[in-house]
Amino acid sequence: MTSVGIDAIEIHTGKLRLDLPETFAPAMGDAPEKYTKGLGLHASSFPDTYEDIVTMGANAAHRLMTRKGLEPDDIGRIDVATESAFDQSKPVSTYIAGCLEQVFEGDFHHANKGERKFACVAGTQSIDDAYNWIRAGRHRDRAALVIATDTALYARDDPGEATQGAGAVAMLIDEDPDLVELSNEQGFGSADETDFLKPQQQFPSVDGKRSVNVYLARMREALIDYQRVAGTIHAEDFRLGPFHTPFPGMVRKAAVLAYRHITRDTEIEDELEAEIGRQPRHEEFDDDEAYMEALSEYTDALQGTERYKTWYARTIDPTLDISRHVGNWYTGSVHVARVSGLKSLAEDGEDAVGERLLVGSYGSGAQAEIHVETIQENWLEEIDALNIDEQLEARYELTFEEYEDVHDAHNYDEDAVVEEFTVPDSEFVFDGWGRMGERKYRFVE
Repeated sequence: MTSVGIDAIEIHTGKLRLDLPETFAPAMGDAPEKYTKGLGLHASSFPDTYEDIVTMGANAAHRLMTRKGLEPDDIGRIDVATESAFDQSKPVSTYIAGCLEQVFEGDFHHANKGERKFACVAGTQSIDDAYNWIRAGRHRDRAALVIATDTALYARDDPGEATQGAGAVAMLIDEDPDLVELSNEQGFGSADETDFLKPQQQFPSVDGKRSVNVYLARMREALIDYQRVAGTIHAEDFRLGPFHTPFPGMVRKAAVLAYRHITRDTEIEDELEAEIGRQPRHEEFDDDEAYMEALSEYTDALQGTERYKTWYARTIDPTLDISRHVGNWYTGSVHVARVSGLKSLAEDGEDAVGERLLVGSYGSGAQAEIHVETIQENWLEEIDALNIDEQLEARYELTFEEYEDVHDAHNYDEDAVVEEFTVPDSEFVFDGWGRMGERKYRFVE
């Protein structure tokens, strides 16, 4: 059976940078450690005034197609995952296709286009759709372009304000992929939750504590479900564990719960017994409260063991490097984590061909998905082609006052006119409004 997976990937970050400990924290009257140690964040990316979800997605896709030598006829579908859409009817994919048609010969008139919405998990769902489309033989030897693009803004003074971010990830899904092969097996955890939502509003309504708990619960359900179809998994089976990363601090919580779950009834639990005891079993307790308290104590102890710290440093921490400096990209976050982890392996000179990734995606509302990816022969060439370091270094450094202006510029309820901070170069930009209120775009040479 021909393998299907991610053949290529590109990232485009917003061009503005807000330093959290040095700029945001003093203005908010907070200690810098609240962000660097608590949330695990050092900076956020923001879009300049001529940037939005279309320009960021189109710029990432343009670079991907150019680098891979692709033309519109090579693409059979374009799926955009976003929770920042500005139109309830016309999908973002049509805008992005229109942008790309300005710079490529030919058009995407025979490509299927759509927009996926399920909070942050929609990017992974779009990959699933593309995978199924190819597996079903409906692709006519064409590839799928999946783009996760978001501007993750919160209302001013909202508790989530420090986790903001903006950027896009473009991925080419194809047969015989160069980067990673996708597994057939998937695990899901899904429930009707109200932890994070945008009922006809730009900025989200968030129950922060509930959102963390729902994230952890759905991830655990997805892991259990994955094991139903793929069999028992071991902590050492996977080289990397890219998780959805709204902020690295949440991944720290998820990682130890995942490790606790997959080491239960294994030799790792046996080896740790002398140090922290065995994991509590529900049948050993008279009530749920006592059991949950014991489980929490065991989890805290597990997190402090050298065995766990070593696993976390090797498997999880490398996936958080980029996120620490760009913030939350909603649908793109888990895909940034994948890139971050693979980039770390490349920088360490590791021969990772054949290594596996346990990928955990999540979207509020709520659903988690677990699947496995296997690193392919040409992965290093793909990762080396990324220019994300150059993009991060080139960002314009905002003062707090400038950040306030940029936030207003991207707030639909504000009529703010803010001059651009950077000069566009060889990229798509927002170019005003059309006769029906549509957004217009052009390519700047």
